Amino acid sequence: MRPVGTGAETVPVTPVDIAVERVSKSFGETRIFDDVSFRLARSEAVAIVGANGTGKSTLLRCVMGLIPATSGKVTVLGQDMASATGAETRAVRARMGLVSQKHNLVPRLSVLSNVVQGLLGQQPGLRHWSHKLAPAASRDAAMAALKKVGLADFALRRADRLSGGQSQRVAIARAIVGHPEVLIADEPCASLDPAAGEEVMELFFDLARAQNVTVVFISHHIDHALKYGDRVLGLAGGKLRLDATAASLGPTDLRGLYD
Repeated sequence: MRPVGTGAETVPVTPVDIAVERVSKSFGETRIFDDVSFRLARSEAVAIVGANGTGKSTLLRCVMGLIPATSGKVTVLGQDMASATGAETRAVRARMGLVSQKHNLVPRLSVLSNVVQGLLGQQPGLRHWSHKLAPAASRDAAMAALKKVGLADFALRRADRLSGGQSQRVAIARAIVGHPEVLIADEPCASLDPAAGEEVMELFFDLARAQNVTVVFISHHIDHALKYGDRVLGLAGGKLRLDATAASLGPTDLRGLYD
């Protein structure tokens, strides 16, 4: 007998790229945060806000598998980070991109070489330390990333000859060159003046949305959190005090986290 259709519509299930379940972190006797839980669906952007010392960067490091959570569970792209082997952890990180407030470029190398190094997670080895050694496909990918951030003409310039805004654009190109599924940004415009910072945020999120990338970013800039985040998570007093859609919040809702 053939099955009879019910007429019901099939609703696509959006993958969950990051799941943080009752995570706590302490360093010795010092508790940083505890019982933090949230889930982040594919292509969603979440802003993490809170005063200095509330553990925002520590939470990101737990998500990336750079440090272990004291308790709880972190799952990234289907991988339980606590039980992951070294090879499995590296494989997950190869599917992620990182942009930090410190651009972390190698000053004496060319802009192109710095972007090529963004492929080291996927293709480790000396060939990806310099554009002169890199395979043609890697150089082409790096040039394509530089074009996306508007710096293709700067490819052979030394990194230490760039302005702060240009350096951060190169850092973004390095983060996206491997077509990551998840982008992590730790205060990406903290070291920039307001005009350059706004430009960098616009560029970063234009690229992230164009590539359907899931984004977690830290910002002390309340307007940025509300403008660029689909959701906002607020840490205060060692707890997750806020988890709400950005559209439902206003600046006053976030300022209370800094009291």
